[in-house]
Amino acid sequence: MDVATLQRRLVDFAAARRWQPFHTPKNLTSALMVEAAELGEIFQWLTPEQSARVMDDPDTAHRVRDETADVLSYLLQLCEVLGIDVLEALQAKIDRNERRFPVPDDSSPSGQAS
Repeated sequence: MDVATLQRRLVDFAAARRWQPFHTPKNLTSALMVEAAELGEIFQWLTPEQSARVMDDPDTAHRVRDETADVLSYLLQLCEVLGIDVLEALQAKIDRNERRFPVPDDSSPSGQAS
């Protein structure tokens, strides 16, 4: 399944329930932040080692998958409402980061991209 098909399913789902008036950029962004916080909450007090093994527990893995899906769902809906091609935006961002943060040679420290 591709991104456009997922976005169409989300649009159709909301339309069938007459939710479109509530799917404003502000509301979708707020919902996205809440869902991202719920995903973060799963990892909040875990050690780095525990967080690396979070998918080993079936119940926790299920929660992580659900919250990840919620985050992606709201992000795709926001992109749909704003007319953003999310894959194009991601490719452009990666391109900019590759220019901003070139591969270091062995003598220079590496940086982190955001």
